[in-house]
Amino acid sequence: MISNNVSAYLPLLLNNRREDPICAYIYDINKLKKHVHYLKESLPSYCSLFYAVKANPDMKIIHALEEYIDGFDTASEGELNKILNLTDKPIIFGAPAKKDRELEYLSKGNLHAMNIESERDLHRLNRLGSVTGEKLPVLIRVNSTYQVARSSHKMTGVPTQFGIEEKRIPTLLNDLSDYPYLEVKGFHFHAMSNNLDALDHLEFIHSCREKIVEWKAVFSLPSATILNAGGGIGINYEHPEEPFDWETFTNGLQQMKALFTHEGIQLILELGRYMVADCGFYVAEVMDIKRNHGEHFALIRGGTHHLRLPAAWKMSHPHTIYPVDEWYDEPLPRPELREEFVTVAGELCTPNDLLIRKSYIERLKAGDLVVFSKAGAYGWTISHHDFLSHPQPEFHYLE
Repeated sequence: MISNNVSAYLPLLLNNRREDPICAYIYDINKLKKHVHYLKESLPSYCSLFYAVKANPDMKIIHALEEYIDGFDTASEGELNKILNLTDKPIIFGAPAKKDRELEYLSKGNLHAMNIESERDLHRLNRLGSVTGEKLPVLIRVNSTYQVARSSHKMTGVPTQFGIEEKRIPTLLNDLSDYPYLEVKGFHFHAMSNNLDALDHLEFIHSCREKIVEWKAVFSLPSATILNAGGGIGINYEHPEEPFDWETFTNGLQQMKALFTHEGIQLILELGRYMVADCGFYVAEVMDIKRNHGEHFALIRGGTHHLRLPAAWKMSHPHTIYPVDEWYDEPLPRPELREEFVTVAGELCTPNDLLIRKSYIERLKAGDLVVFSKAGAYGWTISHHDFLSHPQPEFHYLE
């Protein structure tokens, strides 16, 4: 679905069209602010809402979010500096392979906490703390045994490069006296990406809380008061009419309130995709329509070098056809399809440049616009912009 703000803006985009076909990202900042305000207000008091910058590091997006959220999750020095230049809100840093200069942000007091991803991280950060003479706040990232069934990517419970295997955590906690310059503030359990099952997500959080309560008691960890459940709440790209049930999720969190507050545990949710996906739209003009080997193809100005997600996940991205009556290329014929299945491909010289796969359309003409919704997360910044050196899209912000 196209938001009302974007629908009203598309005629302006068409009116300003010059020689080059239309290709643009449009971010509906007003829609974003309303959505994030709703997310924050629906969470219980023991829960903090952080933004996972990796989902979209656009500074106008970040600036719009800053007044509503409690903090930021960063995974690189570049992301970290963007946030440090904007706000003094808490920042958590997590990455599986940290540079020495990234570790130093913790010792300089710039971070709320840093994730421990391995035993080597323990040694490196403890050594850094010994130089400053101060305990450094850390979260131990756990590669847990819990698997969330409906997530598209599993970070834990299967062999991955993330965190420390759960069965090794007791040994690590038992040996914490070997690391006198580290203060364990809690545990990080980010376990999945794009989970669509609210009840399973609640069960995952409940399981994490039980483990923290046990470890706090067995290993005497009074300062371990943070349960960082990461993000992983998903967007249903293939069936948008069946979204993640946020209301069921927050009602479940409300029911857990007594369990968390009794133990003095703060729950952190680091949302990325679920926070910003719906505010972004990628708009591309149809350049040509053709038929090969019994199948119809529409070719757009743009492609997966701008919006890589549909090719990476081998899916049809949610979209709407915006019809354009005026044909700019008179008197040449205007290719058109009616009541057919069509595959929408980009301008790259590769058969992998597909954004929509065999989707039924009532009518599609050269010169129409394809508006890809839910493009506000993992869109532009995960894409291979320089392949074939095509021009970048325009960027528009509706405020």
